[in-house]
Amino acid sequence: MISIASRVPDPAIRRLTATLYGYAFLSDLVLLYPLYVVFFADTGLSVGQIASLFVIWSAAGILFEVPSGAWADVLSRRLLLCLAPLVAAAGFALWVLLPSYPAFAVGFLLWGAGGALVSGALEALVWTELERLGAVGRYARVLGRARTAGVLGVVVSGVLAGPVLAAGGYPAVGAASVLACLLATMVATRLPEHRAPRAVRVPVAEPAMAARSVGAAPPRQDEPDAVPPASPDDDGDLGWWDTLRDGVSQVRTRPPVRAAVLLVAVVAADWGALDEYTPLLALDTGVGAHAVPLLLLLLWAGVTVGGLLAPAGERLGSRGYASLLGLVGVALAAGALLRHPAGFVLLAVAFGAAQLATVLADARLQARITGSSRATVTSLAGMATDVLIIVTYAGYGLLATAAGNAVAFALTAGAYLVVALVLLTRRRRQTAVPADVAAAVSGGSE
Repeated sequence: MISIASRVPDPAIRRLTATLYGYAFLSDLVLLYPLYVVFFADTGLSVGQIASLFVIWSAAGILFEVPSGAWADVLSRRLLLCLAPLVAAAGFALWVLLPSYPAFAVGFLLWGAGGALVSGALEALVWTELERLGAVGRYARVLGRARTAGVLGVVVSGVLAGPVLAAGGYPAVGAASVLACLLATMVATRLPEHRAPRAVRVPVAEPAMAARSVGAAPPRQDEPDAVPPASPDDDGDLGWWDTLRDGVSQVRTRPPVRAAVLLVAVVAADWGALDEYTPLLALDTGVGAHAVPLLLLLLWAGVTVGGLLAPAGERLGSRGYASLLGLVGVALAAGALLRHPAGFVLLAVAFGAAQLATVLADARLQARITGSSRATVTSLAGMATDVLIIVTYAGYGLLATAAGNAVAFALTAGAYLVVALVLLTRRRRQTAVPADVAAAVSGGSE
């Protein structure tokens, strides 16, 4: 029997992955990342004003997340991935040209919109292309490496931001950030997309899924930009509104999809919110401000390793995934409560495990989505993540005010232990509501 992997055209896989990794790296190579809070403060903004900008940023992501997902299901996903860095670049340019609270607010709206254009569209494009090539089993490792490329972009931006700031001030930092976005757009134009926009798709005789059956010929690769047979995701010429309704309906009426969406949101939101408070934890260990970046670099190293471990993580079943989440919760709490720089080693392990858990949760969500609304459903997961992040911010603030950063960090990490417990009890309570969440991880059929 000919294996699927042996029929995958390596040049097509290499084109997809190399372009994807370059895009992810350049999209996060934004030198303003490590400096924008300092920039706002130097402009004269108060802590309250800066906090309100973060709320605007999060609200923009929620506002644009689901509509942009439906656009990605109706229009070209590659087009949206090209536009996203340009929208963010406009915001960065506005910051350095007109540094003021209104400009910062509009910039965050644009940045949030740019992030929403990527969310859903990128995952759907990668899944659909790999599925067309008969290599959908590689999705988790490809996405994990793409996330790692983005982390490396953040690390490099942190290394370069200081020297560029010293050489040319904030205008130079802003110009470098805009340049990285423009380069990301150029790279995005090279992403393969064998999927025509709905408005111009023509009927075909046979779906591409048939090409993956035993003995069938794979799709031709000598014309990479030609309009191919319809993707298995495509089930008709739905408009934007119908596509949006179809995606919402999938989440509302199909428990496995709904559970997978909730799992992605919980796993991604908790450590995504806690990441913002790690500098405060570092200061609480007694180190000076100059040592904080070194401790944070240790965390990013852990996140990098976690993304690269996706191929090994694919072998985890429900019990193994529950153990992974348990490790995240315990290591986060222990690292915070240790109140010592050595605790950041445990936090690095936790962040790496959380990155791996997030990639695996997304892969299982993609495996459960059917029909023409893949990007819409993925964006719903992104919107749920953003909402939970805001809730986590609020809860953390209350806990930290009452008990301090370390205790608040440890208690917030307890969400992972709760989800792990749900997964471990799933086999004994198949009909319980939490079992739907567990079903998203186990890989079982509907």
